[in-house]
Amino acid sequence: MSDRTASSNGTPTSEDKRRAALLRSVPEADDTTPLAAQLAEDARRRIRLQGARFAKPVSTRVFTIANQKGGVGKTTTTVNVAAALAQGGLNVLVIDNDPQGNASTALGIDHHAGVPSTYDVVINGTPIQEVVQGCEAVAGLLVVPATIDLSGAEIELVSMVARENRLHNALDAYLSWRADQGLPRIDYVLIDCPPSLGLLTINAFVAAREVMIPIQCEYYALEGLSQLLNNIELIRGHLNPDLHVSTILLTMFDRRTNLAREVADEVREHFPDQTLAATIPRSVRISEAPSYGQTVLTYDAGSSGALAYMEAAQEIAERADKLNDVTSAAAAEEEN
Repeated sequence: MSDRTASSNGTPTSEDKRRAALLRSVPEADDTTPLAAQLAEDARRRIRLQGARFAKPVSTRVFTIANQKGGVGKTTTTVNVAAALAQGGLNVLVIDNDPQGNASTALGIDHHAGVPSTYDVVINGTPIQEVVQGCEAVAGLLVVPATIDLSGAEIELVSMVARENRLHNALDAYLSWRADQGLPRIDYVLIDCPPSLGLLTINAFVAAREVMIPIQCEYYALEGLSQLLNNIELIRGHLNPDLHVSTILLTMFDRRTNLAREVADEVREHFPDQTLAATIPRSVRISEAPSYGQTVLTYDAGSSGALAYMEAAQEIAERADKLNDVTSAAAAEEEN
């Protein structure tokens, strides 16, 4: 279980009973009163998610958040999933690999010109520990910021030796350094990418084992997705055989429209194992938060958008928890 409030023998604790009683107290509502139904569902989610603690994965999970189509919520997903995982008690590192630096802005991280950044890591070989900054608003969340210098990195990388592996090597060195220093292990690394397949994005794909794809619930949702999957296969074949699409998150979902439901159904039909049950709604709060240098979880923790990202993070952690159980069972079987 990802919420560790249950007792070890499966017997409901007093906290479990309290939550169950609160859930029963929320009035039922149906689609004939959509606003009341949404308010009731949000109330249930607040009760379920309050104080939730997520299970740590067996080893560090490294995600690249990618989609070649712009405006689908890559950066928004990166920062809010990262914040949700950190609020769930995990140690999280965000690497802003997009020259626009929007992830750094949303996390309230200083990233003006001259600040040590991803550019220094990839181009100059600066160790990540000399670049990383802590997010003041969210405990357990670290950030490697992006500055405007990163916009020239694509050209500079062309002539470099092992140009596709520079971020991978830097990340491995950083994780090893933390272990040597006796620092807590990083549980999740999330790498935000630009909306193009250049050397920066290739570096992110080589550094990661998993790809998370945010898909907008609109007409052009699947446009370009087949090309992205082809590119991932090329990376697997030539540079990173462990890379795979593990997670698809539906964003900008409006359950009131037939189109959004049809797109969601189509994505789930094609990618049943990868698509999360949680969906991210269209939300003014999600859009407003970055202008205040915040994630939606710190800007308005009770909003529908914040609750949706908490649910998505919980589901990601629960999938790792199930994988942990399968791995442990397999290891025990081998020993016997």
